[in-house]
Amino acid sequence: MKKSDQKRREFLIGLLSAGLYTLGSSAILPSAWAMGKVPTQLVPGKSIYDLSGTVTVNGKPANENTVIDSNSIVETATDSHVIFVVGIDAFILRSNSKVELQGNNQVINSLRLIGGKLLSVFGKRTKKQKLGIDTITATIGIRGTGVYVESEPEQTYVCTCYGVADLTSKKDKTSKERVVTKHHDSPRYIQSKNAKGKQIVTAPVINHTDDELALIEALVGRTVPFSSAGYSSPRKSSY
Repeated sequence: MKKSDQKRREFLIGLLSAGLYTLGSSAILPSAWAMGKVPTQLVPGKSIYDLSGTVTVNGKPANENTVIDSNSIVETATDSHVIFVVGIDAFILRSNSKVELQGNNQVINSLRLIGGKLLSVFGKRTKKQKLGIDTITATIGIRGTGVYVESEPEQTYVCTCYGVADLTSKKDKTSKERVVTKHHDSPRYIQSKNAKGKQIVTAPVINHTDDELALIEALVGRTVPFSSAGYSSPRKSSY
């Protein structure tokens, strides 16, 4: 890791630890709510690096010491969120959201976003290790990617922030697309009510930021792939 990248990693995590970084804001401002204590490096055995409001893991109230493994169900209530790590992957689950993880030995094989909003960064897998995200209306094949997903009853929003993703509508297998991006190049809606073959449509970049991606990549010891070119202005986030 370059010294400049390491310094930015420590800077971002330090801000979160001090409560000076506000998720979802368009700038780094004093936080309006108490942030959790986040170390400057990954802590063995630790899963949750920040949480606010009501968060449950496998149906039980979570705190900073709760362990999330590759077969956990994580859920947030209104005005709540959780930042967590499982193995080589890191996540921000926003409010009113529920995700079910499936895997083994701390390696996630699939995620089911039952509803809500999830920002994820995934480490590289072997050729035999497959990874996918399942929503109400779509399946998303992941290949070493940063991805933001919103799941609603009749629509899925997917921004492949960088990397490769294979998008397919659940209600129409002819509506499919492989997305290859470097920096939020091809966000998409998968809309189940659209005509056959036309259920994947272009979308804007919404509700997630480059700094959020940099933050959760930092938690697993990585940097975003566009770091050498500098960071763009954050996209507005909404909880």
